[in-house]
Order: sequence, then C-alpha cells, then structure tokens
Amino acid sequence: MSMTGYATTTISEFVGRELGVSDWVVVDQARIDAFAECTGDTQWIHVNVERARRESPYGGTIAHGYLSLSLLASLSIEIGLIPADAKAGLNYGLDKVRFITPVKAGSRVRCRVVLASVAKKGNDRILVKTENELQIEGEEKPALIAQTLVMLMV
Repeated sequence: MSMTGYATTTISEFVGRELGVSDWVVVDQARIDAFAECTGDTQWIHVNVERARRESPYGGTIAHGYLSLSLLASLSIEIGLIPADAKAGLNYGLDKVRFITPVKAGSRVRCRVVLASVAKKGNDRILVKTENELQIEGEEKPALIAQTLVMLMV
C-alpha cells in the first residue's frame, strides 16, 4: 500500500499522522512452533498444546512475545512505511516495548502505525521513529505497543 505524497522528500509532513493499519495475520500453532524451532525457545506454554490446555491460565498455547514483536517489521512494510523512493529501510532498533496481552494460538493480529518523528542523518539517511500497536482481533487491549526505529537509505 502506498500513501499519496509519501516520499523521502515529504516524509516530515507525515509526522504525527497514522500511516495505516495492516491486514489481519493469523498467529497459528504452526507459526509459533516454527518460531520456537528458530529461536530455541521451546517453553511449554508456547509449544505443548495439551499441557497448555490443562495448565495455562490462557486455556491454550500463546505466541512468544518476540514473535509478536517480530511481526511489526513485515506489517509496517505492508502499510508502506518505507517510501517507494527509498533505496532501503533498515531496522535500527527499539525505544520502548510493552507486552500487554498474550496472543493466543489461532488469533488474528494487525498493526496500527503512527509516524512519531523523522531526523535527517546526513544527505543519504533518514531516521524514522514509529509508534506501533499490535491489535488482537476481539481483544480490548493490544498485544503490545512499541516504538520502532528504521533507518531509511535515500
């Protein structure tokens, strides 16, 4: 998705504005298991479906917090965070992350992105800070809120 007039030369005009909301994405057990395999985080609350049904306060398995956090990158790209005229957008870090509500296996999530600030870093780089809210379908509170940093290469 692209926003009308959104480019590296005009990005500062978008500060304080919502850039968009992503489509819903399913966080199913297969995704949770793949993340556990990649990271080595095989805590039972994420991967042991039967035990989680019996013992978890959530009635089943939940996604890793870092799995939920990692979805912000692709969902932000989906809404058009990186302007079409940028050469690249690189993950530059995080300023604040709070995990608020666990994402139960099978839930759908989406990301709402607001452009918080823009800072030129020389002639060929722009540091972009966004405020992200990962929403869970049917839940009152979000899964997480996070301020992310992206370095745009112009």
